[in-house]
Amino acid sequence: MTTTSFARNQWYVAAYGSEIGRELFTRTICGESILFWRTEAGEVTAMADRCVHRRFPLSEKPSRLEGDTVVCGYHGFTYGADGVCVSVPGQKRVPRTARLTSYPVAEQDSFVWVWIGDHDQADESSIPRAPWLDSPAYTTVCGMEPLAARYRLLVDNLLDLSHETYLHGGYIGTPEVAETPITTEVDEKAGVVHVGRHMDDAACPPFYSESTGITGRITRWQDIEYHAPCLYLLHSRIAPVGTPGPHTDGSDPDAFHVEVVYAITPETEHSTHDFWAVARDFALEDQKVSDFLRENNRTVVLQDVVALDTLERVIASEPAGTQELSINIDTGGLAARRILKRMVEAGTADSVVGVR
Repeated sequence: MTTTSFARNQWYVAAYGSEIGRELFTRTICGESILFWRTEAGEVTAMADRCVHRRFPLSEKPSRLEGDTVVCGYHGFTYGADGVCVSVPGQKRVPRTARLTSYPVAEQDSFVWVWIGDHDQADESSIPRAPWLDSPAYTTVCGMEPLAARYRLLVDNLLDLSHETYLHGGYIGTPEVAETPITTEVDEKAGVVHVGRHMDDAACPPFYSESTGITGRITRWQDIEYHAPCLYLLHSRIAPVGTPGPHTDGSDPDAFHVEVVYAITPETEHSTHDFWAVARDFALEDQKVSDFLRENNRTVVLQDVVALDTLERVIASEPAGTQELSINIDTGGLAARRILKRMVEAGTADSVVGVR
C-alpha cells in the first residue's frame, strides 16, 4: 500500500459548477485523475480518466461524449455515466471487469465536491457550507490558481494571517494584523479550527478602502473557520472606528461584511488546487467594485503562490528531521496539523481494513 499525506474518506472541492458542462473535463484530486461531465439531464458525473483497455485518457480528443456515454478516442470502448463499459470493439460480450472507478459527487454552494475514498462512507450532509457564494444577498468574485506546493503549506498560510502585514502590504495587510494577538478554539471531534483577531483601531488597507469607500481608520475583525481538510472560511467585518457593533439579534447593519472562501484541494503530494472566492454584502450591483476585488484578491493569492512555491522547494531540499520554530501566532495552524494527521492515519487504517 502506498502511503500518502492525503486524508481519505473526505469530500474535496473538484471544481466550480460553472467549469463542468457537456465537454469532458479532467482534474487530478489527491493523485487520482478524474473525468467530469454533465449528463443530458444536467447531473455531474465523475469517473477515472483512463480507459480500462490501454489507459488512454478519456479527457483527450478524439474521445467524446455521445448522449450520456463516453467513447474512448483510441479504441472505442464506451462507458455509461456510472463508469460501466457498455460496448467494446470487435465483440458483443463486454467483460465484467470493464468498468471505471466512479466517484460520488455533490453540488453545493457553487462548488462541485468529490468523495475520495470508500463509497459507503460518502455522506453529503457532512460537506461544510459556504452559502454566501450563491446567495442573492451577496455578490461573489472567484478564481483558482495552481500551487506547486503541498496543500499543508497553504493551510499553514491561511491560518496565520499575520503574514498579511509583510507579504501583502499595499493590498490587504497593515501593521495591526501582525501586532494584534489571536484567540484560538479547536473542535477536535468535528475537525474545525477557529482563529480570531479583532482590531479595534486599524489602518484601512486599499482592499477595503477602495471597495467600501471608507477613508479613515477602521474596526477590523478577522474570524477564521477552518473545516479540515478542505474548506477555509474567513469572516471579515469592516466598519469605521466608532461604529456600533452587532445587535443582540445577530444583525449588523452598520458594518461591511466580506466572506473569503478557500477550497484547499491536493492535486498531488507536492501540488495544490487553490480555489478562492470573495463574497460581499455591499455594492452588490457595482461592477467596478467586483472588478477591483477580483484583481486585487488574485494579486494577493499570487503573492502567496510565489511564497509557497519557494517554500516547497526549500523544504524539499532540506535534510530529514530539520526543525522549525513555532510561536503564539501558529496555534491555529498547529491544531490543523494535528487534525490532518489524525485524518490521514484514520484513512490509512480504513485502507488496510479494506484490503484484508
